[in-house]
Amino acid sequence: MTWLQTEFLYNSIQNWLLALLTAAVTIIIFRLLERLLVQQAVKFARRTENYFDDFAVELAKRTQPWFLLIIAAYAGSLLLSFDPNTTRIIGHIVTIALFLQIAVWGNGAISFWVTRYKQERLDEDAGSVTVLSALGLVGKLVLWAVILLLILDNLGVEVTSLIAGLGISGIAVALAVQNILSDLFASLSIVLDKPFVIGDVIVVGDFTGTVERIGLKTTRLRSISGEQLVFSNTDLLTSRIRNYKSMQTRRVVFSLGVLYETPPQKLEQIPTIIQEAVESHEQARFDRAHFKSLDASALTFEVVYNILTPDYQLYMDTQQSINLALVRRFATEGIEFAYPTQTLFVKREA
Repeated sequence: MTWLQTEFLYNSIQNWLLALLTAAVTIIIFRLLERLLVQQAVKFARRTENYFDDFAVELAKRTQPWFLLIIAAYAGSLLLSFDPNTTRIIGHIVTIALFLQIAVWGNGAISFWVTRYKQERLDEDAGSVTVLSALGLVGKLVLWAVILLLILDNLGVEVTSLIAGLGISGIAVALAVQNILSDLFASLSIVLDKPFVIGDVIVVGDFTGTVERIGLKTTRLRSISGEQLVFSNTDLLTSRIRNYKSMQTRRVVFSLGVLYETPPQKLEQIPTIIQEAVESHEQARFDRAHFKSLDASALTFEVVYNILTPDYQLYMDTQQSINLALVRRFATEGIEFAYPTQTLFVKREA
């Protein structure tokens, strides 16, 4: 009997070599087909406007190398003979690999469509984008939970009893992690009530930033200075939030003071001068200007006007232009701005 006829685990060396060759050829074919199909699909996707070809490319890219390796090994094992226990173990491994790959594909599909929807609708309807992002996260959790249950069922675990046991123990766990659960329910409140959505500029206490992400436990903002701000959802709901994104107009109030030596005739002209400076801007609507008070070192005027857009840059440009116009006009009229001064009277006794 030659060495090629030697039996090893119910199979000859020839069968093992043939199985290895089959597995190697299978993995090479899989890799070549994957690369060829992805390249062609990418070229085709660039020439079309629909998203289905992009979706197919995304799923193809998420095909895991370990999954292809397991399938190739399984193809080679079909040429071999094993005892029933080994055959059952191989079947379990292949089934689990298939379930995990399906989970990866499903996770990629959810991420793809959420990202596409976010890119298209963020500027038009940020609220629906926020809701869909939260639903996408919930969908991923449900997907992985279902896959885990299918894997356990495939391994012979009594899933019904397991779910019942988890339901009973879940009460104790909920009491232990009530802070986490409060943040979770706060996240749902934010998504459903929409006090703010992704892309909104909000102020929380002394912090200002743009909402980047609303998670299950925390919400993340990008501050004006560039750093990321992280708030727990519970803290956000218990705080007073100012949402500048939903602002349609901006009410501006500012004051200016002139010297006490200003003649009454000039004081009477100041509200008209201010009104002309404000009304010279198309996006500004004059409200009022009044001689408000006699302060310690100035005669103070209060000015109110409205900017017809929430754009902060436009507001600052308009306020700057108004200030420059007032400085020029006051210089022309001989009106001087006030600054903190004190007058000391000295009485000399005889």
